[in-house]
Amino acid sequence: MEAQMNLARVGIGLCAIALMAGCGGSSSSSPTTPSPTPQGTSVTIPMGARTLGSSAYSPNPVTVTAGTTVTWVNNDTIAHTSTSDSPGVFDTGTIAAGASSSFTFQNKGSFPYHCTFHAGMVATVVVQ
Repeated sequence: MEAQMNLARVGIGLCAIALMAGCGGSSSSSPTTPSPTPQGTSVTIPMGARTLGSSAYSPNPVTVTAGTTVTWVNNDTIAHTSTSDSPGVFDTGTIAAGASSSFTFQNKGSFPYHCTFHAGMVATVVVQ
């Protein structure tokens, strides 16, 4: 009888050891390096923007670092553009109501822009 009890204790002990070994975590994984987050910022074109002048783009001015992508989001019910005052620097083209358009600024400087459809809509991107 005592032999059976010893055998039972050994069996329970082995099961406990196996269970603990199976639950152990592995610490051999190497730490992961987070992927770089793309730099970006949004400029909002609000409802009724064509009558808001220098408040038609928000924020105004928008200040970013070189390499940042600026996305203009048109929350108005009509189309707009974000077109550099200096020809050829940047032009989003027509941004339909509810749509967006982006441009990545690589060079430092101050870049005034406007909406080609609504001359009073003006703003500036400052790239540091």
